[in-house]
Amino acid sequence: MGSFFSVAKNTNSDQSEWDGVSLNDTCKRQRMSPTVDEENPRLFPNLPDEVSIQIIARLPRICYFNVRMVSRKWKSTVTSSELYKVRKELGTTEEWLYLLVKLGENKLLWHAVDPRSRIWQRLPTMPNVVDEEESKKGSSRLWMWNMVEGIRIAEVIRGFLGKRDAFDEMPFCGCAIGAVGGCLYVLGGFSKASTMRCVWRFDPMQNTWSKVTSMSTGRAYCKTGILNDKLYVVGGVSQGPAGLIPLQSAEVFDPSTGTWSDVPSMPFSRAQVLPNAFLADMLKPIATGLTAYMGRLCVPQSLYSWPFFVDVGGEIYDPETNSWIEMPLGMGEGWPARQAGTKLSVVVDGELYAFDPSNTMDSGRIKVYDQGEDAWKVVIGKVPIYGSDDSESPYLLAGFHGKLHVITKDADHNIAVLQAELRSNLDSSPSSPSSTLSQSSLHENADPPAETDAVVWKIVASRCLGQAELVSCQVIDM
Repeated sequence: MGSFFSVAKNTNSDQSEWDGVSLNDTCKRQRMSPTVDEENPRLFPNLPDEVSIQIIARLPRICYFNVRMVSRKWKSTVTSSELYKVRKELGTTEEWLYLLVKLGENKLLWHAVDPRSRIWQRLPTMPNVVDEEESKKGSSRLWMWNMVEGIRIAEVIRGFLGKRDAFDEMPFCGCAIGAVGGCLYVLGGFSKASTMRCVWRFDPMQNTWSKVTSMSTGRAYCKTGILNDKLYVVGGVSQGPAGLIPLQSAEVFDPSTGTWSDVPSMPFSRAQVLPNAFLADMLKPIATGLTAYMGRLCVPQSLYSWPFFVDVGGEIYDPETNSWIEMPLGMGEGWPARQAGTKLSVVVDGELYAFDPSNTMDSGRIKVYDQGEDAWKVVIGKVPIYGSDDSESPYLLAGFHGKLHVITKDADHNIAVLQAELRSNLDSSPSSPSSTLSQSSLHENADPPAETDAVVWKIVASRCLGQAELVSCQVIDM
């Protein structure tokens, strides 16, 4: 039994054991002994199960993939909510990174990354099932034309224009994702060229997908945020009589009750003061980001008329008053934007960070918002990234272990999770299996980092996924 308590180390044999193999497939190849529960009804001989659970709760999560094979009772224990409640009480929860990538033109895959063991685990494929009412067949080419004429969302055009029947072939295109209550949520998107209302939830404990209550409105490219253990969905686009139209509406999902509730629509106050009817008709308001910050939802906004995006500040939702207010001027107008006007940001230890891309494809800056001065300030002068014109999201931001992380791809198509470590904290930081990043490992011809005296980038995880493109990421602590 003692062999089950050895933590997996970062070796090639461990990596090959889990990389590219779903847990369901692994379980099918294992044979659990039917006699263990009969001969030994307790998890550990001569120990009460309450004590045994206290022991198991102290194991790294990565060990659970092995210990669940001991017996049916062990499997039931490591997939129970009781165990994870004990982990939370003991302070032994672990933050894992969940990455959504796109393979080819029509396949979305999830990968879970354990930063401690640096092991990657492929999740079961998302169900290729939608409501019949949400997948009525029609002319996808006509819908493509209506979509382009209606809103001209650059991400859609960049990723799918000219690709045959892309919406028919890839359900969940344009979906939004969120993480709350220890579960992943995939919301809306396109299927059969129509926007969907359906919501799917992935439970890491059970390693399964299940359908939950649908949204009240079909949405694609909406924004999500978490406040008070509830999942908020804002904006996006929906199916209209003449194509797709931008949405100002919002709603909130309560995982404890499994129900959706309406939230007041975004006023888009800046869009209401355009000087004439021509501009009001030409410039369409759209939410270009969402971040939960200081107990409120911050939604940067833009006005667009293809191919132009004009930042117009943003609005903030306060759940206590259930109302929207205008975003502070410096916060809204200075919020860095990447391609198509979208805003990439994350909160780490209460600080709001945003990625500010440069004019080149191999660099960018990290800015932090100073609430006192209502201004964005550069804290990292150069982020080593490798971009590609063919990639919709060449980089992502995440916050875990109390540090800022950038997820990007290198020239060899390796997905790298980079941790920003301030040099002033290096001496006090605990040792880890992370390796210091060589700038050349991401881009051979790149210049040295602009602020090498201030920050060191460490590779905390890396994996070759071929031509996979980054789509989105979430962090789950359990």
